[in-house]
Amino acid sequence: MTRAGAAVAVADLAIADFRSYERLRVALDPGPVVLTGPNGTGKTNLLEAVSYLSPGRGLRGVQPAEATRRGAQGWTVRATVGRADDPREITTGLPAGETRRTVRIDGRVASSQAALAAIAPVLWLTPAMDRLFQEGASGRRRFLDRLVLAVHADHGAQVTLYERAMRERSRLLAGPAPDPAWLAALEERMATAATAVAAARRETVLRLGHAPPIEGFPPAVATVEGRLESALADRPALDVEEVFRRDLCDNRRVDAATGTTVAGPHRSDLLVRHGTKDMPASHCSTGEQKALLIGIVMAQARLLAGETGAVPLLLLDEVAAHLDVERRAALYDGVLALGAQAWMTGTDAALFAPLTGRARRLRIEDGAAHDE
Repeated sequence: MTRAGAAVAVADLAIADFRSYERLRVALDPGPVVLTGPNGTGKTNLLEAVSYLSPGRGLRGVQPAEATRRGAQGWTVRATVGRADDPREITTGLPAGETRRTVRIDGRVASSQAALAAIAPVLWLTPAMDRLFQEGASGRRRFLDRLVLAVHADHGAQVTLYERAMRERSRLLAGPAPDPAWLAALEERMATAATAVAAARRETVLRLGHAPPIEGFPPAVATVEGRLESALADRPALDVEEVFRRDLCDNRRVDAATGTTVAGPHRSDLLVRHGTKDMPASHCSTGEQKALLIGIVMAQARLLAGETGAVPLLLLDEVAAHLDVERRAALYDGVLALGAQAWMTGTDAALFAPLTGRARRLRIEDGAAHDE
């Protein structure tokens, strides 16, 4: 059970030159936040601004420059965020002329974005994820990595380290005479980071497997399909790391010929089944797939609350779409029972009627937020 005041919440949010917003400032309570308004008014843009309070590229997964308002030179998101007993001041953004976003915590420059994960764990769902089980594995890996990041603050850094070393190795292999010593150093770096990534993914999925089902949502049975994740089931991490390092060395010729790295956590996949029907999620209806995703996110939020005492921020874009009346009610009840500050968007305010008096309801229009 979570303790009083354990919800991570945004108390004050100010954004400048972000997407469609020139300036916006809003003070908030710890409870749910409902954003309504026509399409194109900036509801998702506001959720994206909040998502930058966590590590990474935000809920759209783009380069920082793409979030800059047209005609502006950079953007800023500033917020008081955290648990009620430990609020922190976070300022992040893209300074004019820069390509990487900066992060300040309580006025001090953070050494890395990973520091944000410990302050403001954030989980999200967007309409783009509605086809997560129908499309390629890359989207499912990103979804899983967001779940992992809420538990392991350094997970994003490990993924980045692995991918950078992999790209550098590919460039070397494409050259006429790659330096064997430099290749070996890169492969050592890849093996260490890859094992850490695979272990964190596997541990997160195992935890989710022990979570009780969320009331009103189908149980999701999740597994990670990947060579390293499978090997970690019955072998020590150091052994798995060494085997993968040798595989990389042995595969140099094949990787050079194909221009890719044939094995590694960049090829792993998250497999999900509908627990009650024992059916792959990809074979389920659109509504069932949405319900499975919501169930996974809510289960992870509940596990985090129980294990760390911190209820994560939830960003649920167009969450009511494809949910029937009963499941919408179950979602709202679950959010309220968890005590989460869940940001929810939708074009139809009537869909959120059950939250009247229990959530902050804002109508977004003309670059401003008005209380409903």
